[in-house]
Amino acid sequence: MTGAVTAAAGRPAGPRDTTGGTPLVVVSSLASDAHTWNLVFLQLLIEEAGFDVVNLGPCVPDDLLVAECRARHAAMVVISSVNGHGYQDGMRAIGRLRACPELAGVPVVIGGKLGVSAHGRAERAEALLAAGYDAVYDDTGGTESFRGLLASLTAVTA
Repeated sequence: MTGAVTAAAGRPAGPRDTTGGTPLVVVSSLASDAHTWNLVFLQLLIEEAGFDVVNLGPCVPDDLLVAECRARHAAMVVISSVNGHGYQDGMRAIGRLRACPELAGVPVVIGGKLGVSAHGRAERAEALLAAGYDAVYDDTGGTESFRGLLASLTAVTA
C-alpha cells in the first residue's frame, strides 16, 4: 500500500461496524501472490490505527476471500499484491466481492505492484476503480495516503 492513491467518488465514507465493537479489516493477497511480508506489514499498520485485523495470508482464492469477508462481517477489505499481477487478479476478485449483496457496500482497497511495468499505471488504476475498488495505491511512494484513509475511517467509526 504505497505510493499514489486514486479514490473512487461516490463510495461509502467508511467501514461499517456490524459487530458493535472495533471494526474488523480483512487483509489479503490474491490467488497468484505468495508473498507474506507485505501482509504482515499491513496488518501491523492497520492494528496500530486501532482496527482489528484478520490476515488471510497469501494465495487466497476468490471464493475464500468472499466467504471470509461475509462470515467475519468485514468493515473494510485491504488487498495487497507484490508479484505484479495485482491488476489481473484484482479485477476478478472485486467482481466477486461486489457481486455478493452483503459486501456490495463494504470499502475495498487494493495496492502494491499492480502491473509488471510502469506503462499503463494510470489506466490500470482507473479500471480498478471503475470495477468497484474504493481506492487504488500503486508502488511508487510511501504509506502516507493509506494512513490518511485509516485515520479518516477511524474518525467515522468513533
